[in-house]
Amino acid sequence: MKAKYTVWIAFFLNLSYAIVEFIAGGIFGSSAVLADSVHDLGDAIAIGISALLETISNREEDRHYTLGYKRFSLLGALVTAVILITGSILVILENIAKIFHPQSVNDEGIFWLGIIAITINVLASLVIRKGQTKNESILSLHFLEDTLGWVAVILMAIVLRFTDWYILDPLLSLAISIFILSKAIPRFWSTLKIFLDAVPEGVDIQQVKSDLERLDHVASINQLNLWTMDGLEKNAIVHVCLEHVKHMEVCKESIRTLLKESGFQNVTIEVDEDLATHRAHKRNIEELEVDQGHGHDHHHH
Repeated sequence: MKAKYTVWIAFFLNLSYAIVEFIAGGIFGSSAVLADSVHDLGDAIAIGISALLETISNREEDRHYTLGYKRFSLLGALVTAVILITGSILVILENIAKIFHPQSVNDEGIFWLGIIAITINVLASLVIRKGQTKNESILSLHFLEDTLGWVAVILMAIVLRFTDWYILDPLLSLAISIFILSKAIPRFWSTLKIFLDAVPEGVDIQQVKSDLERLDHVASINQLNLWTMDGLEKNAIVHVCLEHVKHMEVCKESIRTLLKESGFQNVTIEVDEDLATHRAHKRNIEELEVDQGHGHDHHHH
C-alpha cells in the first residue's frame, strides 16, 4: 500500500477520534480520557502535516532541490515529535493539581468508549504496520500508545466500578504522558541528528575508513563524509589519494563495492593525485568561506 494512503487513513481516524474523546472526557469527567484526547488531537495534526510532507517527499529531484525531497518526511517526524512532547508536558502540568483533588468519574461511559477505541486503533495499526519510513514508524508508535493507553483506561474503569479510588484517573494520565515523553524524546533526537547530517546510526566511521585504507592501491583517505537523507538512504563522499593514478578505475570500483556492501546507495569518489592537491582543494574552500563570512560575496543569483 502506498505510504500516503495509510497516512491519510490514520489522519482521519485520529481526528474524528480526538473530537469524540474530547467531548466524552468532558461529559464523563475523566482527565485520563482528556489527556488522551489532547494526545490524539496532537497526533491528528501531526499526521496531517506528515501526510502532506510524505506526499512531497516522494517527488523526484528537480532544479530547486537537487538532492530530492526526502528530507520533507523527516520534517513531518520532527513536527510530530514536538507536538507529542508539548502535549504531554501540558497534560502533566494539568494533572499534578488533580492528584491532590481527585474528581469523580463516570466509569461505565469510559469503559465502552475504551472498547470502541481499541477496535479502531487495532484496525488502523494493521493498515500502517508495513511502514518503513521514519514517519510511518512514528505513526505505528502512536497507535501502540493509544491502544496501551486505552487498555489502562478500561482497567481503571473496571476498578472504579467497584471502588471510589478516583485518584487513579490523574495518576493514569501522568503515566500515559510520561510514557509518551520517554518515546518521543529519543525519536526527536535521532531525527534531529539525521537533519544535522550526522553519521548514520549503526555506522562506525573509523571502521569504514580503515576498511577503505586497506584496499589495494589506496595511499590514504583524505576525506570521508557519511550521512543519510531520510534514515533509509545513505550517502558517502570519499576523497582518496592513490599510489598511482593509473589504478584509478580499478580503485574506484573497489571503493564503490565496499561502500555498497556497507549499505551506502549513493557514493561519490574524488581522486586526488597526492595529498598536496587535496590540501590545496580544501584551502580554496576555506578561503571561499572566509570571503563569504566577511561579506565579500561576489556571487550574484
